[in-house]
Formats: sequence, structure tokens, C-alpha cells
Amino acid sequence: MQNGLAMQCQSGAGGLPGGGWSSYAARMRALRFEKTGSMNELKLAEIARPACGAGEVLVQVKAAAINPSDIKNVLGKMHETTTPRTPGRDFAGVVVEGPAEMIGASVFGTGGNLGFVRDGSHAEFVAVPAAVAVAMPKGVSFESVAVLGLPFMTAYSALVSAAGLQAGETVLITGTTGAVGSAAVSIAVSVGARVLGTMRSAAKIPAKETMPVASWISLESDDLPVKVRELTGGRGADVVFDVIGGAMFEKCLASLAYRGRQVAIASGPERRVSFDLIDFYHNESRLLGVDSVKLSFEETGAILRKLSAGLDNGTYPFPPNEAILRIPLEQAVQAYRDLSDGKIRQKVVLTP
Repeated sequence: MQNGLAMQCQSGAGGLPGGGWSSYAARMRALRFEKTGSMNELKLAEIARPACGAGEVLVQVKAAAINPSDIKNVLGKMHETTTPRTPGRDFAGVVVEGPAEMIGASVFGTGGNLGFVRDGSHAEFVAVPAAVAVAMPKGVSFESVAVLGLPFMTAYSALVSAAGLQAGETVLITGTTGAVGSAAVSIAVSVGARVLGTMRSAAKIPAKETMPVASWISLESDDLPVKVRELTGGRGADVVFDVIGGAMFEKCLASLAYRGRQVAIASGPERRVSFDLIDFYHNESRLLGVDSVKLSFEETGAILRKLSAGLDNGTYPFPPNEAILRIPLEQAVQAYRDLSDGKIRQKVVLTP
């Protein structure tokens, strides 16, 4: 049966292992938008179940996170997107078609053009290159692992691939308690770096045991560059990972040590920023941009495999259950609306 599945995968036919070819239909439910620009364009529809081609797997989606970029996708803010399209970048599920050795495997993944040029994971099934379907860590739920792909891949790309963060260096991370920020904290600590975190106010700073942040900075009461230099003996941060952008950009740049590296992944409300160019080149600062959409499936899969050992051994903690809001696919459109309107603070995971 497994060899049959692998052969059928190439021709776009197939069925669930052990259940025969009639055990599930050739159609599925999926979120869909025919054009971008408004949440009114997003619908729950019945469409053809995707067929996987050579080197691909078909995954029965068990959980799929909704990321901020998914919201922007529907609103027309992701220039790569072609329509009609099913959104969704992160997924966790079970391989039901593909290479024989992968049938029945529990996998997770993210990245590439998934959800933008290729139909995404906010559906009952998703077809992806086998390279991006990474074996799930043992003993965790589909919902828990579904929220990790994009945040960890983005943080790793920024801190390790782009900035080259090293043991003994100090990194300032803005948006520290968010999905990408908290992933960045775990990755930074794992390479032996010292982490400085930021919060809007001192009252909201997490308890010390919840995150391995060496020092917290209150953006409400502290001058960011002054506080960073105070905490680093006047030197500044070797690396700044700015996940906010906008008004934070210049403050972060002023927090850099000599020849420090700043990585930007977001623009905030303002696309344009300004800074003192003379200070910038006298400090020999480095400014780096990272766009996770530009990473190929092969690159994304390689990053997630590097991180998988840390997920297995607990180096990278999973979010607590209360931080995840599980939403059935039938309620996904409303979940998109609520996230877009800022009504939900938890990480939303769709469960088809």
C-alpha cells in the first residue's frame, strides 16, 4: 500500500493509508480569497484537494497557525501574492501521500512561497516539497509545534544567518515577548549570547524564571540607547534584533556597539525612517534586512532541522497551552477578522 501511495502521489491521485482510495474525498475545505484588499474577500470554500508532484508530500493538516503575514496577505500587503489563493504559512500534520518512507509521519514546516504563490496550510490538506516537511519533536501536540515554524525560522535567519551572533556577545531584542522575539531569546541563549529585552512598561516585565533575559528595559521609563550602554559598561549591544521598526529604528541603531549589527524584519506603521548618517558611519554600524518569504523551502527545511534537536531536548521551550487559542476551520474567517482588529492576543491555531 505504501508503494502504491508513493506512485499515486506523482499522478495526483491517492488516499489515506490503510483506508483505500475511497476513504477520503478528492475535495476539501479551505480558506480562499479571489482577490486581496479586504477581509471581506476571505471565505471558507470547498476546492479540489491538492495533488503532490515529484519530490513532494501531501500533508493532512492537523494544526496551522495564523501569523501576522497571513493577515497582511489577505489585505494585499504582500506583493508576492497571486490569486486565487489559500493562505497559511505554518503547518503540522500527517503525511498521507509521498515517498513510502514518509507515509504516516507526523511533520511540521513553514516557509518558501507557501500561502503566497503556492496554496497554503489553512485547509484540510496541503502539498509541500518533502524537504520542508520536518519530523515533529516527540511528545508534543500538533497545535504546540504548529506555532513554532515561522517564528523560529525568522529568528534564526536574523540572528545566526544574517547577524552571525556569537557566544559572549550581547543582543538587544525588541518585541521580546512576542512569537518571534521569544524564539530569538531562546536561540540567542543557546549560542551563548547575553540577552537584553524590552517591554512597554516595567509593570509588564515577565517574571525572571519565565524567560532567560539577562536585563529588561522599560520603554516607558528608560531611554533605550542610554539604558543599553548603562547595562553594557558604555559599549552598546553587539547585535540589535528589531522586530518592530518605525519609531524604534533610530533608537535601536543608537544602541549599537562599535561595528555592531542591526537586523530589521518589520517596518511598523511607518515605512520610512531617519537617522544620523554621520553617527552611523563613524560607528561603522551594519544594517541588515531579513525577509523570511525570500527563503526557499530547502533553506527553511534546513533551518528547522538544525533547530529540531533543541526542540527535542527542551533547549527551545514550547509555548504554554494557555498562550494558544485553538479555532476550528469553520470559524477561521472570524478569527482572521478578530486578529486583524486586534481583538485576540493569543496565538491562533486552526484545527481543520
